[in-house]
Amino acid sequence: MSVVELRDHAHEILLAIADEMESSQSEAEREAKSKGLAKPGIKATFAAVHGTLRQRVGFDLTQLSAEYRALRASVLRLWMAHIGEVDATVLEELMRFNEGIDQGLAEAMLTYSEHMASSRDTFLAVLGHDLRSPLGALSSCIHLLGHVVDGKPNERALRIARQSVASISEMITDLLEYTRTRLGRGIDVTPQAGNFSALCEEAFDQVCAAYPHRKLEVDIAPRVMMDFDASRMRQVLSNLLSNAVQHGDPAFPVAVEVRVDGDAAQLIVKNRGTPIPADSMQVIFNPLVQVASKESEPHERPATSLGLGLFIAREIVKGHGGTISVTSSESEGTSFVVRLPLSGSAGS
Repeated sequence: MSVVELRDHAHEILLAIADEMESSQSEAEREAKSKGLAKPGIKATFAAVHGTLRQRVGFDLTQLSAEYRALRASVLRLWMAHIGEVDATVLEELMRFNEGIDQGLAEAMLTYSEHMASSRDTFLAVLGHDLRSPLGALSSCIHLLGHVVDGKPNERALRIARQSVASISEMITDLLEYTRTRLGRGIDVTPQAGNFSALCEEAFDQVCAAYPHRKLEVDIAPRVMMDFDASRMRQVLSNLLSNAVQHGDPAFPVAVEVRVDGDAAQLIVKNRGTPIPADSMQVIFNPLVQVASKESEPHERPATSLGLGLFIAREIVKGHGGTISVTSSESEGTSFVVRLPLSGSAGS
């Protein structure tokens, strides 16, 4: 849903409140409203939907309540300027309007909280599922390693065990970094002077090895020198490249471009395939967001799917004083664009 569609919900909510103000109300119904026991009114239409959408696009409850506070203040200011003298009828309408705003806010906050709880439960379920696979593989490998054949360790079991430990470590790292950002601390970045082009080529080679069935194209300008945290930017590159492979159409190559654009280094990762839905474009860098892929093959699906990769990539880029954006269309494909200052802003 677009920003305009979200904003226009105010119009629909006000219409619903106006309709309710026109309906008759007994003293018992008014008392029930004052105690929060009113029957669902605009919840079934727009207030509940608005609360859910605000949760999806990253609003917190303070911002959600501020919207209703601003809506109330704006309407009352315009209303009082229009009506002139206040009589008993106007006071009754004011009370009904405030009841409607309060009820709408309560219903929006309820559905916001319900959706937040559902997202949290889904996240825990995904975490449990994704941890089970590498732990199961690790357990099997430990069993196999207990049976040495001809005095030699089982190399395949060792390799799988290392991969499983790496997968678990990656998930734990993502969780710790997500927690740091939620606590307002951000992700630590330690920039040092280096060759960004060389790092990109290294990350590209690693992804090529991880996905031998996919075609990747590269156009990296030589010796783009800048200050950056090599470990962190390697994480960004890995996330973006893996994401492009997993969600792109296998019939088309994944393209990587690195160039200098003015006072910034620009990294572009592009793939073709089904475009990202418009509603997902607004939240794709939010934590716990997963965009379903119709293009990727089963053997190319990620071992972990916590929905934190693009969120962490954005936080790392922000820590370097840069920006990350995405465009997606049927004709042009999907492009993630990272811009990093060539000097001066990293880690500030």
